[in-house]
Amino acid sequence: MQHLVISLLSPAVVAAVVAGVVAARRRFVVVRVAGTSMVPTYQPGDRVLIRRGGRAVLRRGQVVVFRRLQPGGAGSAGRASGLRETEWLIKRVAAMPGDRVPDQVAPGVRASPGDVVPAGRLVVLGDGPTSRDSRHWGYLPVSEVLGVVIRRLS
Repeated sequence: MQHLVISLLSPAVVAAVVAGVVAARRRFVVVRVAGTSMVPTYQPGDRVLIRRGGRAVLRRGQVVVFRRLQPGGAGSAGRASGLRETEWLIKRVAAMPGDRVPDQVAPGVRASPGDVVPAGRLVVLGDGPTSRDSRHWGYLPVSEVLGVVIRRLS
């Protein structure tokens, strides 16, 4: 009788495990860091674990991965169909919608003293001294964010 119960439960257990793995693959992504814009925090070649989504709970100071912007700060036109075909960048959130625009970013976003970051936009900065970021190409649309870095894997 016990063998019968185990054999009846096994397909359900297997299905639950498979569903969990599939859900985890959709929720988490591993990205390899390229370039030096986040040195010393992340080195070229480091692999980082990203939690996809969660745009509604972004916070200042988090490191995010986002779709590379076209010149002028616009999102990717004719977006690639998959994660592997898209060029991703990694930067730290310096200001959220409603926050005052940081002084070092104001010229890049054409902001006056006291202006705030508009709704649906972020200010992102690299940790490294040679980073190209919001100081150069303006606000980042929140819609371009893939997710938040959870931790370094390598």
